[in-house]
Amino acid sequence: METKIANETVENLFRELDLTSEHVSKSLEKLMQSESRYIKDLKINVSNSLNSKHLSKKESLLIGFAVALNEKNSLLAESFERMAVKEGASEAEIAEVTATTSLMNTNNVFYRFRHFMDDEFYTQTQAGIKMTIMMNPVLGKEFFELLSLVISSLNGCEMCVRSHEESVKNHGASKERIFDAVKLGSIIKGLTIVL
Repeated sequence: METKIANETVENLFRELDLTSEHVSKSLEKLMQSESRYIKDLKINVSNSLNSKHLSKKESLLIGFAVALNEKNSLLAESFERMAVKEGASEAEIAEVTATTSLMNTNNVFYRFRHFMDDEFYTQTQAGIKMTIMMNPVLGKEFFELLSLVISSLNGCEMCVRSHEESVKNHGASKERIFDAVKLGSIIKGLTIVL
């Protein structure tokens, strides 16, 4: 009986993620065979976070796309990209999310190093990292900062998290919007472990 419930729950999750049953990973298969409780929680968490009242559907899918890219999960990245395009995301917006995710990975490593070292030379020396994408983002400055905050949170860069959280609030985001975006990022990261 538990296996049947788990199978139905995974089918519903996959339907929501625009995936088919052929994409069931070995990790997910093991969960399905042993216990359905976590699968049900995962399905509910994914559904709730993708349907936030503080993020549009397109924004949620673009954040999911960025997280999947960040976590190098090509299956989910392709799925989120496909769904985001269906919600109206343009090629330029998809490219910008990809570039933002790449840039944040660059910055997160560099600024974590600065923070860890707490050395005047490293702190005072100009980074010299080109970031023209930040000047006039296709998706707007507020969403660029929100997306940067989510990726920085995933990558554990305290300096970047603090900086982007302040910046996104200065561009008009509410704490509820920020909270939902970071929660979505964390849930999709968890999803990448089992898919």
